[in-house]
Amino acid sequence: MAEMRAFQIPGWQSAPVFNQVPVPTPGPGQVLLKVSAVGLCHTDIALPSYPADFASQLNWKVPFTLGHEISGTVAALGAGATGVEIGDAVVASAANPCGSCWYCLRGKDQNCVVTSGRGYGDDGGLAEYVIVTSPRQLVSIGDLDPVIAAPLADAGATAYHGVNRVLHKLTPDTTAVVIGTGGLGGYAVQFLHLLSGAHVIAVEPNEQRRELALKLGADEAIDGVDEGTVAAIKERTGGRGADVVLDFVGVDATISAGVQATARGGSYGVVGAAGGSLPSQQGWFHDLPRDGEVFTYQGSSVNELRGVISLAQRGLLQSPIVEFPFDQLEDAYAQFGAGTLTGRAVIRMPAGE
Repeated sequence: MAEMRAFQIPGWQSAPVFNQVPVPTPGPGQVLLKVSAVGLCHTDIALPSYPADFASQLNWKVPFTLGHEISGTVAALGAGATGVEIGDAVVASAANPCGSCWYCLRGKDQNCVVTSGRGYGDDGGLAEYVIVTSPRQLVSIGDLDPVIAAPLADAGATAYHGVNRVLHKLTPDTTAVVIGTGGLGGYAVQFLHLLSGAHVIAVEPNEQRRELALKLGADEAIDGVDEGTVAAIKERTGGRGADVVLDFVGVDATISAGVQATARGGSYGVVGAAGGSLPSQQGWFHDLPRDGEVFTYQGSSVNELRGVISLAQRGLLQSPIVEFPFDQLEDAYAQFGAGTLTGRAVIRMPAGE
């Protein structure tokens, strides 16, 4: 049986390792992808530290291969799989929606009842090949560079979903704030610039990322989140606050500042999963925006991924990428985890493997 090298979590609270594993065979309705590129995500860094009891509640079993931002070419089709052809260049949705639950049937597959996906619970893309359970989870990328396409599966599509939630509130006389303009936040700045007429303010402590945010479409940038951030946003909005605040960090300080900076009737969305809470002096009710909303993220739908790929194919998206070969994967994770990269880390898989 043919084997391939895969970067796997061997056990909970254990460091990921390279293993030799069998090349998978697609079952009925499934698709086998030859992996071209894989975007790295902070979730990959967090997963190995998950406690075994939490993972068992989700029915996740180790070992499994990491990597959920996957582009590749169709290598084989299981019996009955239709809609794609061998050799097609595609990107796979980061989730693994079942296609038949209440949410999937209504196009809300980001809320699918299936709790596992490629790279989290099921084998992901940091290997030569990966199984995709349904052709419906694939989006054609044509001649788009697979290294550019891979991070759009999650970083791009999740940011797009967050912006989609609030587009109806954004007009040329409104303001949108993006807190944290790294991988996901950088995409959000672009979507807000492309799809709304709003004035976009980036809040970012890293000088290089602030400069990049301005190039990506932000109208202005504020240095970090501190005691003066809320006042700075209100000063720029005539004292009203921002109509939309999207927080791609999610620590106590950004949540507190983001909620306080949201105008009456506005929306605050926390996308960054850093585990923060809302510290309150008066009680949470008094801190929330009046007549407004607070929401969390939940990935994106396959249809939203199609929208992101369409924008990229038309040359409307910039994708700052730091590319690494598969052999330097561990170094890529180290640099990514340290926060020293200004672009999204992407692994280009060897063409011959």
